Amino acid sequence: MVDALGNPTAFFLTPGQAHDLEGADALLPQMQADALLADKAFDADERVIEPLLAVGKKFVIPPRSNRKVQRIFDREMYKARHLMENFFCKLKQYRAIATRYDKTARNFLAAIHLAAAIICLN
Repeated sequence: MVDALGNPTAFFLTPGQAHDLEGADALLPQMQADALLADKAFDADERVIEPLLAVGKKFVIPPRSNRKVQRIFDREMYKARHLMENFFCKLKQYRAIATRYDKTARNFLAAIHLAAAIICLN
């Protein structure tokens, strides 16, 4: 999870075969922002949208193409999502993270925290 400026705020490590919603289940309850910008993978009513609406937060998530009722979303606000993608691109510039050299999840998550700290300091 990153803030509005693209700085990291939280990490949650999931297995490689896990869907993005598993990370959302862990990170959304602690989200302090007023709005969530996410891609189509997070277009899930019960797991993402309804909990956000219940606590009065906005969301900008484009609807999946196979949705029966297409929802409108703020296209201009969605353009700011590139800041999140930019952070992940910066993170993947570290070869040990991009190729996941570490065998244990603990060491890999520590490498992510270290790289994120270096990115924030630059």
